[in-house]
Amino acid sequence: MLEDKNQERTSLEELGEFGLIDHLTKNFKLNQPSSLIGVGDDAAVMDYHGKKTIVSTDMLVEGVHFDLSYMPLKHLGYKSVMVNLSDIYAMNALATQLTVSLAISNRFPLEALEEFYEGVALACKLYNVDLVGGDTTSSTRGMIVSVTALGAANESDIVYRKGSKPNDLLVVTGDLGGAYLGLQVLEREKEVFKVNPNSQPDLEPYSYIVERQLKPEARKDIVDLLKKLEVKPTSMIDISDGLSSEIMHLCKHSAIGCNVFEEKIPLDPTVISASEEFKMDSTMIAMSGGEDYELLFTIDQADFPKIKGNPNLTVIGHMTEKTEGIHLITRAETKIPITAQGWNSFHEPK
Repeated sequence: MLEDKNQERTSLEELGEFGLIDHLTKNFKLNQPSSLIGVGDDAAVMDYHGKKTIVSTDMLVEGVHFDLSYMPLKHLGYKSVMVNLSDIYAMNALATQLTVSLAISNRFPLEALEEFYEGVALACKLYNVDLVGGDTTSSTRGMIVSVTALGAANESDIVYRKGSKPNDLLVVTGDLGGAYLGLQVLEREKEVFKVNPNSQPDLEPYSYIVERQLKPEARKDIVDLLKKLEVKPTSMIDISDGLSSEIMHLCKHSAIGCNVFEEKIPLDPTVISASEEFKMDSTMIAMSGGEDYELLFTIDQADFPKIKGNPNLTVIGHMTEKTEGIHLITRAETKIPITAQGWNSFHEPK
């Protein structure tokens, strides 16, 4: 973070673009057999030996997707990678390489970018992904991060958003709603800080949901788990924009309907208590919050015994004929049509 006014500052102008790239990437080594040439040439070179290549790109903009008043730059670097890896895992593929591009204003010294790349390096190490390229340029205001992730998979293993059929079971990993509530906690403490800069927030009671916002984890483990269980989903997507939006995507691409049961939606106890504190409905948070980066997928009913009782997976509903529509079945057994109320990048603030 940039609050320390006395920290050492090295102007980026001293290094120049190519010197900056060399400096930030000097400790990144290539570990994937498919990585032939990484940073340092006109383009990276990969060889997947007949496997299909999976590519995903995301952009994060300061003031829209992150706020550096409470987002440490190391966490931002880590999260920027997770956002992209999650898309690769949502294809039932494994991520192998990534590129990172930055547009930065002159308020950022070299030390700030080193912190950002520490987060990138940690993510690469933990998820066994190679940094193979990227770009840096100037920005007139703030910071813009663009990451492209590449992965590989056999054609027979790839799972798309389409492919589900009526009576398939709808399954979600982990629990939902934490990232959104973590954001609410951080925004609240930011406002308190504005009024009283000497105030030190106690985030310990909210550590789980704050971490879900600042340092999410992509679900690489689920790709490995499904392979061990010998389960191939019929369709899959990651939960970045909210459960309701992702359910509607799966239904649209497969031309089917869905019934989701409110009582089955997995919620961490911290999410329930924080929802009560903020006077929000926990189901609404889970359905519309976003940024959980869990995986949502469908399986054939015949595969249910293989996943039954697994603590990582929860069956939350089933797919129906398209004519039945897309509904949430409440605890009171009322059917409510599901509408997409998740994150919209182009939504005008009120």
